[in-house]
Amino acid sequence: MKVTTSARKVLGPGEGLRLQSGPGRDLIFKVTGEDTGGAFDYFIVEVAPRGGPPLHVHHNQEETIHVLKGRYKIRIGDEVFYCQEGGFAYLPSRVPHAFLNLTDEPGELVVVYTPGGGHKFYEELGPISRSAHPDREVIAALFEKYDMALLGPPLSPD
Repeated sequence: MKVTTSARKVLGPGEGLRLQSGPGRDLIFKVTGEDTGGAFDYFIVEVAPRGGPPLHVHHNQEETIHVLKGRYKIRIGDEVFYCQEGGFAYLPSRVPHAFLNLTDEPGELVVVYTPGGGHKFYEELGPISRSAHPDREVIAALFEKYDMALLGPPLSPD
């Protein structure tokens, strides 16, 4: 049996593959699926005050969120949870989810996707979602291309 070992990678603060998500969400990928042989992605999400993604589902990727900065409302399926600094949430594949930074300050999360490869989605999403007039149908089609589905709007604070 042949064992393949991924290359080591050491980065300083703020280093990594910087990508954009939706408005107010910048990402710093420390490792991508390309670095880990497809095993996982590990990235920092810089979340704008009162910002967060729309309700969506990953058909094949598991996701974890570890809160570094801020207080978040997190929807997993039909349940709502609240996490603050040090808090953690596991978002299983095939379960709709979203999160919202409840503070008036920028927040920060560590996100892990498994399997890896999520950076490819964000490479395409950033320019589309930050254009002058983002087209929801184009964004929904991009979600589908990467085995996800856009299900609804971002969460509200209440």
